[in-house]
Amino acid sequence: MATLNKELLKSGFKFPEDLQVQEFPENLPERVIQFGEGNFLRAFVDWMFHQMNKNKLFNGRIVVVQPIAEGLVPKINEQDGLYTLILRGLKDGKPTELKEIISSVSRGINPYKDWDAYLKCAEDPHIEFVISNTTEAGIAYEKNDSLENKPPVSYPGKLTAYLYHRFRHFNGDAARGMVIIPCELIDRNGDNLKRIVLQLSDDWNLPEEFKKWVKEHNIFLNTLVDRVVTGYPRDEIKDILAKLGYEDELVDTGELFHLWVIEGPKELSERLPFTKVGLNVIWTDDMTPYRTRKVRILNGAHTSSVPAAFLYGLETVGEMMDHEVMGKYTRQIIYDEIIPSIDLDKGMLTEFADSVVERFQNPYIKHYLISILLNSSSKFKTRVLPSILEYKKLNGKLPEKLTFSMAALIAVYKDGHVDGSAMKARREKGEFTMKDDLPALEFFENVWESFDGSKESAVKVAERVLANTAMWGEDLNNVEGLAEKVGDYLYQITKDGIKATVKKLI
Repeated sequence: MATLNKELLKSGFKFPEDLQVQEFPENLPERVIQFGEGNFLRAFVDWMFHQMNKNKLFNGRIVVVQPIAEGLVPKINEQDGLYTLILRGLKDGKPTELKEIISSVSRGINPYKDWDAYLKCAEDPHIEFVISNTTEAGIAYEKNDSLENKPPVSYPGKLTAYLYHRFRHFNGDAARGMVIIPCELIDRNGDNLKRIVLQLSDDWNLPEEFKKWVKEHNIFLNTLVDRVVTGYPRDEIKDILAKLGYEDELVDTGELFHLWVIEGPKELSERLPFTKVGLNVIWTDDMTPYRTRKVRILNGAHTSSVPAAFLYGLETVGEMMDHEVMGKYTRQIIYDEIIPSIDLDKGMLTEFADSVVERFQNPYIKHYLISILLNSSSKFKTRVLPSILEYKKLNGKLPEKLTFSMAALIAVYKDGHVDGSAMKARREKGEFTMKDDLPALEFFENVWESFDGSKESAVKVAERVLANTAMWGEDLNNVEGLAEKVGDYLYQITKDGIKATVKKLI
């Protein structure tokens, strides 16, 4: 079987009819340098640039840089940057699958093996955009990083070296500043990246003129990205390749939904005209409402519904959404309690919530509840607790199901005992392993040890959990009625079981 590369495209090979294949001129200039060659960027950003190229609105390619020593660059170069992307999900309620060969990537560079090729990109006047996704830990300050390292250890270190080389090559030309667009999932990612670049510039005693050039002529944008990317489909790759008729070690898969919120000058939307090809990219001067919407509705719906669904005996998000009881419970949490807790335009919130429900029902994605339970206490603090507190503030009472979700989360740890760095716990279906921060696991084990089955004891468990300021950032016993309500729900769960309690609740 032939391998996907430029030669295959030129060979007259008969591709499947349901696969989109489009060749572009080989002399398109490299206009983007991208830190990260993994599944997410290839199914999100690189796919978007491909759509613009198809419509002759960008006419440029991406050179990808491997952020760590081991990665996909050898495969990328072997396939001439080409790969197959399969996007799957529900569209207007119907299962839909889109297949396309993406050709926006020109080549890959491993800076650990070819530092000079990396710096050479900084000398290219056509390259004006920086994209990155180096995981949440990628935008971090490494105190011992050095310009003498080839390459520096951290992503901000590599970027600082790149910018300094560019500054020197073009003699500080203001027109050669870069537009830097990080996709890492941290708040204010662009602001944080800029801060670290300037900190490293100080550490490395780089000239004041360089720091001024970075501040005044390079644009660091804050962004929010949203698409579930399931990556290389190991379980079904044989069937996929048989239908495609060619070898591709870079097959990537993801959901249909996509959203990219970019906080920055509107004139940049002309240089990066994503919206002109119908992409769901929002340029804004304040991304806060969009971040609030995503964290509270998408992430919050997961975190608030999954503990009860898992205790109920379900395994995946799709199963939860299709379930007669738990599906109704999840929808009620979203529409009846989360949306009313957010003081933003209800039309915008409802439209997003509708897309979230459809995404949760995606038959092509198996999102396991046990993986969503990972580090649940810290997730609950940022994703669900604000909805509980804001709902009470706006409506004068506690939200029933969101408050119950807190009790369900606490109940997940009941009968658990810490074993190494995890907890062995039980639900009606049998034993499972709960992963969380070790102090959180030890805390919950200790709290439940004193429970004697009475309602008073359940309230005491609730009070002790709510009093954990290290976990919540405040003593939640000060929230009127919360301890009593959580305690009452805990008592019902332990006495009647999760199924009877949820059924009564909805």
